[in-house]
Amino acid sequence: DMSLSQAFQELEYITKKVEQEDIDLEESLGYLEQGLTLARTCKKRLQQVENRVKEIQEEFNQDTI
Repeated sequence: DMSLSQAFQELEYITKKVEQEDIDLEESLGYLEQGLTLARTCKKRLQQVENRVKEIQEEFNQDTI
């Protein structure tokens, strides 16, 4: 499984490649599809992290009561 930082690095690479003027439409489309997949992966992973943070906060609040 790709880490969040690896996914972001790959997205940065794809963004740079797509912004280049010397790639053709098909190559650009492939990069955009790959970028969308990576963005979905990042979003899912961020949601998992957010949920875990909420769980930790709830555990902490229960322990301090």
